[in-house]
Parts: sequence; C-alpha cells; structure tokens
Amino acid sequence: QVQLVESGGGLVQTGGSLRLSCTASGLTFSNYTLGWFRQPPGEEREFVAGISRGGNIVSAGSVKGRFNISRDNAKNKVNLQVDRLTPEDTAVYYCGASYDGHMYARDAYNYWGQGTQVTVSS
Repeated sequence: QVQLVESGGGLVQTGGSLRLSCTASGLTFSNYTLGWFRQPPGEEREFVAGISRGGNIVSAGSVKGRFNISRDNAKNKVNLQVDRLTPEDTAVYYCGASYDGHMYARDAYNYWGQGTQVTVSS
C-alpha cells in the first residue's frame, strides 16, 4: 500500500520560513517525479514545484526564488523549503508522486498525501 505523509506545516508570520517534508512508502521512490501542490481556501489545487527522477526542478513563478524543492531517494523523502512567506501562501500543501513524469498536471499524479496546513499571518 502506497502512502505519502506530509509534515512541517504550521502558523508563521509574514516573512517567516517552514520546511515541509513528505515521506513515501510502498513504492520505488526513485522511479517517480515528485511534486508539491497547494490549495488555498476556496480555490483549486495548484502546482508549486516539482523535481524529476533525474533531479530537474521546476517551480511556479509565484514561488520562484522563495521555495526550494529537494529529494532524498535514500530516505524516500521530498522536501519543500518555503521562505519569505506571505499571507497569499496560506494553503493546504500536498505532495504527489507521478510515474509518467509530468509535473504540472494534477491528473498525472498517481498518489497524494493528506496535506499539511500552512497559515501565514500578516
């Protein structure tokens, strides 16, 4: 049974930082493209950042330079370092695993975690 479990969310002030982590089990982790998405209140889930099997990274324009995705295949973990947070970053953050390698499309992801809440106060 495949599981993705996110952690590291919380309440921070504007300008603060968090480190989100997602630990996977039940799959061959190194075979998957990994992505972080977020869903603000009342909005659709949107792409934040992704990292391919080979380590290529793509980030959404709104987070470029502030968010950094990384993966550790030995630990079956994908991390998202989020810096210089603003209230617009408030959302539930989800990690996903995509076997076919497409990063941007939600439908390309085979597995999702349950999400971790990030709330940024002004």
